[in-house]
Amino acid sequence: MDVYEVRGRLDVIAEELTASEEEEEAVSVKQDSPDVSTAQQMKEQLSRSRSKLSQKIVEMENFASNLEEIFITVEENFGRQEQNLEQHYNEVLQTLSQRNEARAAVLDEQKNSKLERLYGQLLLCGRTLDAAKELIESAQELHRRPDKHAFLQAVTPVMKRVEQFSREEVDLKLGVSLDFDVPMMDLSQVRQMMDSINVLPAPSAPVMNPQIANSATDTSLHVCWSLFSDDTVEFYELYWRLISDDCTMETPQEVSQLKVKETHCTVSDLLPNAQYELWVTATNTTGISPASERAVYMTVPSPPVLKPRQCVSSLDSALIRWDSGNTNPVESYTLELHQTHADAGCSATECIVAIPSCECQLQLQPWKHYIIHIRAVNIGGPSDRSEPITVSTTGTFFHLLEDTAHPSLSLSADGLTMFYLDEDLPISHMTFSDNTFNRCVAVLGDLVPVRGHYYWEIDVDESAEFRVGVAYEDTQRNSYLGGNNTSWCMRHILTPSRHKYEFLHNGWTPDIRITVQPLRIGVFLDYSRGILSFYNAALRQHLYTFSCQFLHYVQPCFALDNPGALALRTGMTAPPYITQP
Repeated sequence: MDVYEVRGRLDVIAEELTASEEEEEAVSVKQDSPDVSTAQQMKEQLSRSRSKLSQKIVEMENFASNLEEIFITVEENFGRQEQNLEQHYNEVLQTLSQRNEARAAVLDEQKNSKLERLYGQLLLCGRTLDAAKELIESAQELHRRPDKHAFLQAVTPVMKRVEQFSREEVDLKLGVSLDFDVPMMDLSQVRQMMDSINVLPAPSAPVMNPQIANSATDTSLHVCWSLFSDDTVEFYELYWRLISDDCTMETPQEVSQLKVKETHCTVSDLLPNAQYELWVTATNTTGISPASERAVYMTVPSPPVLKPRQCVSSLDSALIRWDSGNTNPVESYTLELHQTHADAGCSATECIVAIPSCECQLQLQPWKHYIIHIRAVNIGGPSDRSEPITVSTTGTFFHLLEDTAHPSLSLSADGLTMFYLDEDLPISHMTFSDNTFNRCVAVLGDLVPVRGHYYWEIDVDESAEFRVGVAYEDTQRNSYLGGNNTSWCMRHILTPSRHKYEFLHNGWTPDIRITVQPLRIGVFLDYSRGILSFYNAALRQHLYTFSCQFLHYVQPCFALDNPGALALRTGMTAPPYITQP
């Protein structure tokens, strides 16, 4: 009786119990016996017994399922053992065949040597016989001569030759032995192979485990694998290679390997944010297992690099930018920030996860200071923290955008001062791009793209001719600031008689005279009220206000019409005296 017959009988018993329950229910409906309570008790007892029996049947069914699984496992193990036996049998036959061929080769070599020596003796014997026959024939011919005088003259040399030949000793012994030296066959390897058949099968192929969370760093991977419980293994060999987009069939990546005793290993000296293909084999005294299926693991990225000069902030928001720090793309980024306090303490860390690109806009609380880190994330896990930067919401913070600057301009290391040197560079020595100003010697600043209010100041030289204000990001690079409908600016012109000031938009300016030259200019931008105001910050004097509902976000703009310098002041809020005129 096999497992399937057992399960079939259990199913029949279960069906019979179900049928009997239905019959008893039908009988109970028809019974009108006066002793109903006794019958009811017996039915309840029978029902409990039936429930126990049903539970036993369920247990037996589970046991039968387990037996079925064991049956399949035994079949699989038998197949493996049969395959191992056949492999060992072929290996033993091959080894015996090799040993037999080696012995046959040695015997064949001995045979050839003996035959060559016998053949040499046979040739020597033949030459001796030929010489003896020749002497005998010469003597007989001489003996038959009738002339005695001629006989006496010829007999002496013949006699000497016969005597000399008779004195020579002829070797009549065999020069070789008729016995062969049969080499002993070394069967130690065959015995070892025969012993291994009865003792230990070769291992099955291991199974690589998927990569688990937090099992990698930017230069290492912790790799795990599994093996059948009945396999005995002396050691494992782990192999890995880099998966690269540049890797082709003609130029495969180098394969590295490591011998380990456990079913886990840490592989080091790897590239960050890179995929590696790994596989493993198991070895015991019998042989080496087939290679496992190949698994792909990934190292975590290198820490990103924050770009302080491209991070901007206002009273209630900030825009943080960074470089990936990795050659290959990453899945996302995580921004961590915590607020600092006057007592040198820090609040709990807040995280913004799944950031798809290398920038993030934050909504923050005003008049606070924050420390910010960035982590890059891939399937291997998060990278280490980047170097921190501090972001403040005590005012407007931004820098000049070097990639928009005219080639004649130079910017300071802190990105807050621009210089127009007194040097006439030829056009051929200037390098322009689509984003640089090519007519007006100008540069743009960078604000948080939030419709709030902003304030900054500019220190100017007394003799500098300049333009300061705001412009759309896509303002024309081949026109002057204030000369188009995408920029609003205050312009200073130095004439022989006075300092002239214009407030330009689309080439038009109102007629305004300013008697005291402002050397520190305050600029106030308020999106909600649609105004752009200019002030003499030193005197707290209002100069002019543009009223405009800006359709797009604007950026601060600065230009010099003659050699000089402009210095930017950021990080301050609008003073209390600034109100709408």
